[in-house]
Amino acid sequence: QGTSSTRFLVYTGKGRIAASAQVEHTQIYLDAHVGWHEHDPLEIFQNTKSCIQAVGDALKSKGINLQKKPLVAVGITNQRETTLAWNRKTGVPYYSAIVWDDTRTQTIAEQIGKGDQDALRDQTGLPLASYFAGTKVKWLLDNVEELQKDLADPEKKFEICFGTIDSWLIYQLTGSRGSLPNSANMGGEFCTDVTNASRWLFLDINTVRWDSTLVDAVCAPHKVPMSCLPEVCPSCHVFGVCNSDNGIPYLEKVPITAVLGDQQAALFGQTAFSPGDAKNTYGTGLFLMMNTGTKPIPSTHGCLTTIAYQIGQDKPVHYALEGSVSHSGSTIQWLRDQLQIIPSAPDSEKLATASNDGLFFVPAFAGLFAPHWRSDARACLVGLTTSHHKGHVCRAALEAAAFQTREVFESIEKDSNVKLKTLNVDGGGTANNLMMQFQADMLNVPVVKPSCMETTSMGAAFCAGLAIGVWKDVDEIKSLWAAAKTYQPQMSEDERHHNWNGWCKAVTKSLGWIDIEREAMGKGDTLDDEDFGDFEDAVEGGRSSIGYGTAAILVCSTAAAFAAGLFVGLKKKGV
Repeated sequence: QGTSSTRFLVYTGKGRIAASAQVEHTQIYLDAHVGWHEHDPLEIFQNTKSCIQAVGDALKSKGINLQKKPLVAVGITNQRETTLAWNRKTGVPYYSAIVWDDTRTQTIAEQIGKGDQDALRDQTGLPLASYFAGTKVKWLLDNVEELQKDLADPEKKFEICFGTIDSWLIYQLTGSRGSLPNSANMGGEFCTDVTNASRWLFLDINTVRWDSTLVDAVCAPHKVPMSCLPEVCPSCHVFGVCNSDNGIPYLEKVPITAVLGDQQAALFGQTAFSPGDAKNTYGTGLFLMMNTGTKPIPSTHGCLTTIAYQIGQDKPVHYALEGSVSHSGSTIQWLRDQLQIIPSAPDSEKLATASNDGLFFVPAFAGLFAPHWRSDARACLVGLTTSHHKGHVCRAALEAAAFQTREVFESIEKDSNVKLKTLNVDGGGTANNLMMQFQADMLNVPVVKPSCMETTSMGAAFCAGLAIGVWKDVDEIKSLWAAAKTYQPQMSEDERHHNWNGWCKAVTKSLGWIDIEREAMGKGDTLDDEDFGDFEDAVEGGRSSIGYGTAAILVCSTAAAFAAGLFVGLKKKGV
């Protein structure tokens, strides 16, 4: 279950796809709130049912009836950190699911740490950022009236469920149909796995348990019963059995035996089972993860210490270092949907120029994630001249993914003291040959694509099959992996150095655009006399650019900046 769509795939014992179906869901962006991003949890489950039905029908047309010869197990992999709350008794969500890249909780994250972004890092492995589920729980508690009422009720507070999408799907698949309007199923199993739990700010990364002191630190002044959080289980584990009354006949009595966050599933699907094994996924965002073994490695270079997987209750937890970047494939979607300079994502490669000609694109639409963790950053195009055109913009957007990967790549090497000699890649972005070649050039190491690019779903399938003996061990799974293509570095050291210096300079131009406290007070969407006073002070101080909320002004001189700012201000005031 991903950020943009839901998919259901059936794998054979040889690791091949027998059938699949995919349905996109609505991306809810609120016009009045820049940076807010939501999903409808009921739509997500409905799409899940539709995909399963479509796959079951497709296999039936080939002579395979899943009701007579059922699937042996189901594995779930999901977009991490996307958070919702629902009522355990009714099955009704209290509010939409708040998506992982939503920026509304930036102020909450700052307030929790009182200016110290690493205040909880020793226990959680995570910096304080809007990215993580705990800050979204706090926002729901602060803003959803019905949730507040139930939390204040001595009995109803125990009916509240907070969960990420994996917990929601497990609950739905193992539950039975609800009778109330706007409810899906009810009465299902309420649990999660260690990989998803490690993304909340509530889990002690060392004990691998929810910690009430962390919950209190994040959610204060609200008192959240620990029963509101899902049970934490190994990734490879029997989470429950699909209920015959869940509305999905093709999965009747099929056990759910694996759950992994999407990036951990991709690591599993790339068979990265040894310390030092790494992968990079180019999806909506960009996620580089390296297996570090059975001991967590604290990061001092902007990475996350997270859980990679756990195979069984009596087996050790495996940890990873991860660098998360919010915009990769979504940058190309922005070119297509917002700027409308390309008709489809593959056209970005066709249109891209042979060189960026000095143009750099920093896609900090939701701030900068790893290794910077700057929520005040915003996207920018720098180095523009009149000779640049949309082909250069496409080139710069593709190059941005490679540059951001190098930032994370180098940070993980510094944290782990392991020199990465190759980079295994997966995700939709790997279909872009220009980007993959540029990636190899900027890293100066080979970039390797696997023969099966569906590594995320394959990781969930491998983990599910391992739980019930489809594969005997990870060595057998590893034997199913094969490389399809390798990109060798071709760029000269001088050109690589020149490109890298340009990117590093461009990143500095993206910083400091947003006043987080000001936005939280609702002053980011309009310009007033105080804004113009600030603007005049900036001009007198010699600064060359300034941003107001959603307005970003690219300037060539202070005179042009003031004229542009005045125009935007008058337009907003209806003049």
